[in-house]
Amino acid sequence: MSVVLYSILVIGGLGLLFGLAIGLVSKKFSVKTDERVEKIIDVLPGANCGGCGFPGCTGCAQAIVEGKAQPDACPVGGTDVARKVGAIMGVEVAAKERMVAIVAC
Repeated sequence: MSVVLYSILVIGGLGLLFGLAIGLVSKKFSVKTDERVEKIIDVLPGANCGGCGFPGCTGCAQAIVEGKAQPDACPVGGTDVARKVGAIMGVEVAAKERMVAIVAC
């Protein structure tokens, strides 16, 4: 009976020790992100088309927050999305005419 009790205590102690170690390591190595990126990702249409010149909507949102892209960088979203992104970034976005391809062949 003492062998079983000893085994339970050793395994339980190791589980507690490893759990605490994982908790401390996750706090130490956590990655801080700008909350505006998440808000912009929620506003963008989520097409991940790359039409903005960045690898998907997450890349576009990061570029907007870093100042590498304008708030109206998403061609799929249009003026409404650009205004919402501008409100998150705290800038005014002017309306622009939507580009339409005309195939004449």
